[in-house]
Amino acid sequence: MIHKMYTVAVIDDEPVCIRNLRQSLEGFPELTLVGEAKKAEEGIRMVLEKTPDLLFLDVELPEMSGVELLHSLQYRVTWPMQVVFYTSYQKYWLDALRESAFDYLLKPYGHEEFSLIIHRFFEHAARQKDLKFLDRKFSELLPANQIFMVPDVTGYRLLHINQIGFFTYINAQRQWNAALTNGKQVALRRNTKADDILEASSSFVQINQRQIINLDYLSTIRGTTCRLTPPFDGEKNLCVSRNYMKTLQEKFYQI
Repeated sequence: MIHKMYTVAVIDDEPVCIRNLRQSLEGFPELTLVGEAKKAEEGIRMVLEKTPDLLFLDVELPEMSGVELLHSLQYRVTWPMQVVFYTSYQKYWLDALRESAFDYLLKPYGHEEFSLIIHRFFEHAARQKDLKFLDRKFSELLPANQIFMVPDVTGYRLLHINQIGFFTYINAQRQWNAALTNGKQVALRRNTKADDILEASSSFVQINQRQIINLDYLSTIRGTTCRLTPPFDGEKNLCVSRNYMKTLQEKFYQI
């Protein structure tokens, strides 16, 4: 199998460990090391600048833990970066799982273990590429575009339209968030525009500059306030602005 080129970055405060990883990566011509950092803040800047496909992240850093570093990147990574936690302490295994790390490499590691992780990454990346290509195909095949994909730190998440009640644009994060039926919020890719969301399904309609609702959950409109059905009935701040009222009314006329 011929693999495409992928970029790799390493964040580790131990120069010996960085050197060992660098040497291990040399055995894989498909991988290009684009950045190394020994400190957390330096590592964060490097990740955002280099946008690596694969990140080896030490769990024990001087300023913060690798878990905390990953938290700080949660809403800033807008590409499908995979994370391999890299540590001498096996006790962090559960933390890695909770953070949805792609894999876990225990220091010191052997060639076979490292090779296994890299080949798993190649296979995963190939599947993600296929899923991304097929996303539009799914939208064309399913009724009313009932499915689409949301990128996150660990790859892509497949969502059905009926899992989403509404979208809100978060100014501080400069991105749209989707409110899900399970009570969670999912951040969309930072360069996602309102038109991109509206094109995903005819059920989505914009009610103001910062909010888009799923008509399937719309119960009533009282004055300018939209009330949704459960589990979104607790949301009280969905107001239709004058510029969007006509579009909303036209959606009802179509129904």
